[in-house]
Amino acid sequence: MSPQHRQRADAAENRERLIRSARERFARDEAVTLEAIAQDAGVGIGTLYRHFPHREALIEAVYREQIADLRAGAASLLAGHRPVQALRRWMDLFADWAEAKRGMVSALARMNRSGALDPDASRREIEGVIATLLDAGIAAGELRAGVDPADVRSLLAGILAAAGDREQTSRLFDLALEALTAARPTAAADPPAAAAADPPGADLGG
Repeated sequence: MSPQHRQRADAAENRERLIRSARERFARDEAVTLEAIAQDAGVGIGTLYRHFPHREALIEAVYREQIADLRAGAASLLAGHRPVQALRRWMDLFADWAEAKRGMVSALARMNRSGALDPDASRREIEGVIATLLDAGIAAGELRAGVDPADVRSLLAGILAAAGDREQTSRLFDLALEALTAARPTAAADPPAAAAADPPGADLGG
């Protein structure tokens, strides 16, 4: 590998280490310093600033990677599970994502207000992932047709806002999946049994 290629590879590796460190730190502490993130990543603060000139740039990179993980997770789940199972497991990924970005919520809100991030674009991307899962389930006859992905996103977000803990979140996700599952055709009811024939002499007087 040439020195130039080696330098580019090192830079890409440092960037990934910084994003990984930031993801772990932001999940626990909104006030974490950039110096602490750089230290966890094993690089100097100057290296961090070369990749991310300010805190918002790092937060945006983390956020975009998290959204990409939701998309990749859906594809992986659909490759290994039935669509209805993939959707339910993806709901857990959605909850993981919401928890992991907890330390960035205030910063993301500021970035949305300033126009640094487009919240509509992020919502559309998540709804596109949900649409992929729903379409697969509809094609397999496992999920209801006619469900708006935006409604599913709002439903999941509402559950996360209302649930008291992860156990309740799981139960509510199960209920949501039940509401999205296609009704299975019921077996035709058996015809009523023919009335038994009267025994001989039953119509004769006693």
